Amino acid sequence: NKKLDFVWLLGADEVDIDRLDGAFVVYQGHHGDKGAHGADVVLPGAAYTEKDGIYVNTEGRVQYSNRAAFPPGEAREDWAIIRAFSGHINKTIGMDSLSEVREALCEAYPHFAEGDAIANAKWSKFGGRGKMDATPITNSLDNFHMTCAISRASETMAECRKALLDDTVDETAISSTVAAE
Repeated sequence: NKKLDFVWLLGADEVDIDRLDGAFVVYQGHHGDKGAHGADVVLPGAAYTEKDGIYVNTEGRVQYSNRAAFPPGEAREDWAIIRAFSGHINKTIGMDSLSEVREALCEAYPHFAEGDAIANAKWSKFGGRGKMDATPITNSLDNFHMTCAISRASETMAECRKALLDDTVDETAISSTVAAE
């Protein structure tokens, strides 16, 4: 409703910036994608290859990743940017290192301390009864291969996507090209 005064986009690139008209927008992320173009302030964050991370896959398995390269220029890890900002406004988040952030995460959610393990989840009631709709289910993604900022910034991925749309190359050739990149 265009009633927000302040918005902090943490790697959010699929936001309709026009709906944020009137708000002061801070973008924290990498590759300068859609979210960055409409921001008042851009805080350069590290890409997933430029920081250690903890991810949970679709089966609930916690996976750890290690930094492959250092972030360029002034880019920093997300937790470090938030920590620096908190200091700037004289507030504390109570953590001064990545190990302290991870310790707090694992204390709140012990499953994150168990890498490569699947935690048993408790089933609980969710959802509710509704009317069945005869409208066919459709795919909401019309451009799956370009759904992240890193893919959109890749010339090779753009060429592969164009070839796929033009139907000039089969998908095996596209996979080989991407693998070579």
